Amino acid sequence: MGSIKLDAILTKAVRFARKGNYDAAIKTLEVQVNRYYGSFTYYYLLGVSYLYSNISGMALTYLRLAVEQRQKDTNALLGLAALYLNHGDTDKAVDLYLEIQSLDAANKTAKKALAIIKKHPSPEGISTWIDSGGLRSLFPPFPRAACSRSGVALGVFAGAAGIALALVIGFQTGLLQRPSDKDARDIPAGFDLTAEERAAPTQVPGADAGTDTGYRFTLTRNEVIEHYEEARRLFLQRRDDAARVTANRIVQSNASEPVKNRARLLISYMEEPGFDTLHDRFSLSDVIAQPFLYEDVHVIWRGMASNLDVQPNSTSFNLLVGYYDDRRIVEGIVRVDYGFAIPVNTESAVEVLGRVIPTGERAFRIHGIAINQAGMTGR
Repeated sequence: MGSIKLDAILTKAVRFARKGNYDAAIKTLEVQVNRYYGSFTYYYLLGVSYLYSNISGMALTYLRLAVEQRQKDTNALLGLAALYLNHGDTDKAVDLYLEIQSLDAANKTAKKALAIIKKHPSPEGISTWIDSGGLRSLFPPFPRAACSRSGVALGVFAGAAGIALALVIGFQTGLLQRPSDKDARDIPAGFDLTAEERAAPTQVPGADAGTDTGYRFTLTRNEVIEHYEEARRLFLQRRDDAARVTANRIVQSNASEPVKNRARLLISYMEEPGFDTLHDRFSLSDVIAQPFLYEDVHVIWRGMASNLDVQPNSTSFNLLVGYYDDRRIVEGIVRVDYGFAIPVNTESAVEVLGRVIPTGERAFRIHGIAINQAGMTGR
């Protein structure tokens, strides 16, 4: 598979995957399922990441979705064929490899696979070959991202010429600011506000000055700069979700577009946490008060599941937040949706890790990422 142009998120996932860090690629992609609904590239990348991680069920789900988008894509078909071969369904695998050859007569992987199946015709023989580690040689490749890190950033914010120029300079010089804390992350110099942005951090009022139309938050010039510096500081400390709350306030405010674009770029580099790496915890009452401020922020809440709905490729339930142990207090009820099937015991407490998805001024749902319950963990 040759080079293709990808946005910042997909590029980040590809880089993880091509370095063999499939778990990081999966974490990067999983949380973006709503953003990339119907995207072949997204489904393919996530499906192949699961394939290389030996998570067959999820690999099958996403590669099937990829094939639904592009029925004649030979790489997606190679992924499905490898899964069928691994599960002992040699006939289906052969059919797919023959289909691939009809689409691409020179396809070396399909030719190799058919030769291997011919050499090991019995279920025992092909199973022994798979156990030897040979199956991975039949896996489809990951694409190469066509653009550089700076190119990705510029592509995302091509409309803001001033910030684009600053980012080119920042990334090309390679200057890094290294905090004293050994666990803090490095950050490109392109994340610094320019002198021009500091001089004009808010939007110039138009004819409707004073109405604040379109702004959820109205900030002073100093507040915009202070909020950005706070988001940047928290990001350096790997407190991504606290940083996202502050960055969200900027994006939804009267801050100038160049400053908002800085905040958006910062958000694009934030990582998905796990149960043991989420540093800042936000309560249900926090989120209810201002759902849009917590958009895409991760939360961990505990309670009981009700109205459970498990489908082949999804799980949904109402989480009775705070309702566990003595079962006397319900802080609130939140809908939780997972993009995969997992059994949930409605008779015992469950702990949910997910992203806040606002659906109204005081309404939201949770896009589930991982789940903990006695005797069961899933993601």
